[in-house]
Amino acid sequence: MQTLQQQLGKYGLYHRSKRNVLTHFFGIPLIVFAVLCLLARIEIPLGGVVINGAQIFVLASVIYYFMLSLSLGLIMAILFTALLFAAEPIAAMTFWPWLSIGVGVFVFGWVLQFIGHYYEGKKPAFVDDLIGLIIGPLYVTVELLFLMGFYKQLEIEVNNIAGPTKA
Repeated sequence: MQTLQQQLGKYGLYHRSKRNVLTHFFGIPLIVFAVLCLLARIEIPLGGVVINGAQIFVLASVIYYFMLSLSLGLIMAILFTALLFAAEPIAAMTFWPWLSIGVGVFVFGWVLQFIGHYYEGKKPAFVDDLIGLIIGPLYVTVELLFLMGFYKQLEIEVNNIAGPTKA
């Protein structure tokens, strides 16, 4: 498994335009929210407890993030849990409203992504490596943390791999 710096740097190679990163600040959380809305309808009975697909997705994702960084894993756990709580009422809706919101938000999030990549002039990272689908949410989180002045050493390490950002 590649290090946190390697994965963020590799993802960053596809995200050097500030306009692209800006569209990702909105597009990626919308996509994650939509996926959680859709997966939350899949119920899995385990003994006397029922879990759903969204909970499994969040757990698996957060475990992966913890393997990369304890502090960022904790931040991602909080963010993904908040999105999960917001998604569960959508999943509880009747079929057509649930499906319309889930698919609509998903498509809108991807439209934002592709607009960003139009400005970037590069294809999305996941086209070359599917791990980009799980690194994307972490990447936009750390980009926001970088803008807030946190994780300066990580920012330097990621930029050493990905290169400087451009307007």
